[in-house]
Formats: sequence, C-alpha cells, structure tokens
Amino acid sequence: MGRHYNGDINGKFWFAIQASNDGDYFGVIGKQPEVLKYHYYKTDLPNVLDGINNCESMLGEKLNQLDHFFNHCREGFNELELIDSYNWTKEETDDALKWYARLRLGMIIKECIIKNGECQFTAEL
Repeated sequence: MGRHYNGDINGKFWFAIQASNDGDYFGVIGKQPEVLKYHYYKTDLPNVLDGINNCESMLGEKLNQLDHFFNHCREGFNELELIDSYNWTKEETDDALKWYARLRLGMIIKECIIKNGECQFTAEL
C-alpha cells in the first residue's frame, strides 16, 4: 500500500521519503482537497527544467552514485545499503533520497510534456 500519482504519468511516491506534493517543486501547485491535481503545459517546461537542474545541483556527486545504485538494485532497497555502500550518514542518505526521488518525478514530468505537449496527474495525499 502506498500513495500513487495517476494521469498522463503514473507512479508511486517513495514511502517515507517523498511528499505527495513533490510536483509543486516543478512550478505548478497541486489543487486540493482529497488529491493534488497537476496540469503542466509546454509553457511550464522551463520551470520543470529549472527544478530538475536544482535537484541535480543539490545531489552533486551523489547523483552518479545513486544512479549506479538504482540501476543495479532490485525492486526494493534498504537505506542501510546506501549508508554502507557510500559511507553516508543517515541524514545524508535521507536528504539524498528525497532529492533523488524528486528528480525522478521531474524527469517523468519533463518526458510527458515533451511527448504529449502537456502532462496531467493526480497525487494521493
């Protein structure tokens, strides 16, 4: 069980890491009450790209390490694997995972806008 987003893009928010309103970070504020509704247009692409660039900047050298880890990881993971693999503190790991999950969402939004000219989805709260 977890929180999902559905629409032009579908996925699952990272449990205990990623907030349901993470789509806000890319320039469109979700509409409430029971779900957040997002609708990105081509004109929102510069904000999405800015958000992606900022996520990459916040991750710094950890981005390549996380890419490597998740490209070679099973379906699930344990954050202790990251702590052990890279000698990160729990706080560093939590922060890196938050930015990485956000980056991945931003990349999915970007690809959807490029492919469809717009991107809509709802996010469970």
